Amino acid sequence: MKAELVLDCRNEHGEGVLWNALDRRLWWTDIHGKKLWAYDPATKKSESYPAPDRICCFAPRRDGTVVAAFADGFAFFDPKAGRRDEIAKVEAELPQTRLNDGRTDRQGNLIAGGMDEKDGKPVSSVWLLDANLKVTKLFGSVRCANSTCFSPDGRTMYFADSPDCEIVAFEYTPGVSVGKRRSVAKLPKERGVPDGSCVDAEGFIWNAVWEGYRVERFAPDGRLDRTIEVPVQKPTCVAFGGADLDILFITTSRLGSGSEILEREPQSGSLFAVRPGVKGLIDAPFAG
Repeated sequence: MKAELVLDCRNEHGEGVLWNALDRRLWWTDIHGKKLWAYDPATKKSESYPAPDRICCFAPRRDGTVVAAFADGFAFFDPKAGRRDEIAKVEAELPQTRLNDGRTDRQGNLIAGGMDEKDGKPVSSVWLLDANLKVTKLFGSVRCANSTCFSPDGRTMYFADSPDCEIVAFEYTPGVSVGKRRSVAKLPKERGVPDGSCVDAEGFIWNAVWEGYRVERFAPDGRLDRTIEVPVQKPTCVAFGGADLDILFITTSRLGSGSEILEREPQSGSLFAVRPGVKGLIDAPFAG
């Protein structure tokens, strides 16, 4: 199957895509473009909202605002007003790190992991922000957090430290801690690395393969079930959306792409989609 262009938005670094059931729109962030984007599949209209800093991942709130993992910490953000209200700084003692990938768990807690932007060293961590706005460190020694998503019952958390080229699963106590870890799937390093992921209604994991021109679907036991071709080099994240949650949306990036690639693939950084024949699950809005 092949993904098709949905919106020619050419983000610098599209990421963190999710379906917001509260307004029935698809939302994502252009991290380095410092904007949130929204797209309505019914009307095919899109909007973008400038942000005061890089929003790396986020989740909707019932009042129309979002809770965001900015590069330097957690904050509430009102896209229409452009207002940021601080919750907590993260890894302030590590100026080379920033928050990166994340999603809410099934209970509406936000999990966001970091990355070392300077040297790629395992010095960052994965953090949990609960409904009481308490920040808890889940685990450390992370180089570049990605693929955070949850099984349908919410008791398994999937994750990838991208340079390891491996998707892993943790036993997960919602809003509390992670437990035993197991390997789910390893990607051949010469064919790209795991980036953002989501889980469908059948419990399978969909992963965007950075620099891999594809999205892959894995069974919970790690079996590769299918591959979706993406016509640009850098898929970044995936989410099911649409009225029936039967469209897989794919964000992409132009970050670090040379002029030769961008000339060949001018729609890099745009939004793509495919109907894969299965349905997704709605990401919970933030509980706080």
